[in-house]
Amino acid sequence: MRTQRLAGALISVLALALTATGCGGSDSGAGGTGGAGGTAKGAGTTATADRVEPLATVPEPELPVTVDSADGTKVTVTSTDRLVPLTGSLSEIVFTLGLGKHVVARDITATFEQAEKLPVVTRAHDVSAESVLSLRPTLVIAETTTGPAEAVEQIRDAGIPLLVVEPAKGLDDVGTRIGTVARALGVDAAGDELSARTAERIAAVQKRIPAPGDGEKPRVAFLYLRGSASVYLLGGRDSGASSLLEAAGAVDAGKESGLDKDFTAITSEALAKAAPDAILLMSKGLESVGGPDGLVKIPGVAETPAGLDRRFVSVDDGVLLNYGPRTDQVLASLVEQLYPDGE
Repeated sequence: MRTQRLAGALISVLALALTATGCGGSDSGAGGTGGAGGTAKGAGTTATADRVEPLATVPEPELPVTVDSADGTKVTVTSTDRLVPLTGSLSEIVFTLGLGKHVVARDITATFEQAEKLPVVTRAHDVSAESVLSLRPTLVIAETTTGPAEAVEQIRDAGIPLLVVEPAKGLDDVGTRIGTVARALGVDAAGDELSARTAERIAAVQKRIPAPGDGEKPRVAFLYLRGSASVYLLGGRDSGASSLLEAAGAVDAGKESGLDKDFTAITSEALAKAAPDAILLMSKGLESVGGPDGLVKIPGVAETPAGLDRRFVSVDDGVLLNYGPRTDQVLASLVEQLYPDGE
């Protein structure tokens, strides 16, 4: 699913894709392959356990707290008994902080194992206010991209505390988002612990990145694909993948080639200019075009260095761009696939 979560403009593209396919999913698809597993050179996705790892000690919320919401309001939280995070990435944070037992519903993008049996209160990227309110939540956590706006306002007008947070765009946002959610839940110390644990694990992965043998970093293009809806996009500067690729010791080929937008339609010319050594995809996107054999049939792909070598890297949709507690796993998967021989 998404992510958990893509830049705002991509949401419009996803909505179009979902309309075309009649699908109720988003970036990763419910019940997607687990964890951050993927593949180098198109050998097929390696599934790993799609679970979050909660902190060892369950924190006790210290309430009430009043926090600033990203939409300019102040939110007072008096209870965490019934929580509704409205994105997969927010659910991941809540569960990892140790408060998963208080979550009473999930967004369709929360596909990890601990959340999979919860009722879904969204369809595609649209929140059902009635479904949320029927669960009598004591706190709803949304992102600035959560919609429709009318549903968000309906929840707030019903008197439910509703916190809006900024979506994550890169590794620098990981600690900030964890801290924001932790403060709203009254578990600041747990937030500090989780932020530190996540940062340490990301740093540990980066230490394993080999120095470029020829002095050049691998160029990686991020493609967003939904074959059944004829959605074929090349990521640019604001796709959300740049920070992750750079942390993995790579160059974002789309960004470096001058694509200033978040995404642009794939063309042979754009791919030739990007000249990627490898291609990063969401696992469902790769599946949607028929796997590696279908991917090389997209105009321009076969002619790139990545296409010639079939050097394709796939990561589960539900974690790729979440920038949260499992980002170290995503980064580790990227590093393993980009440097399979440690080179």
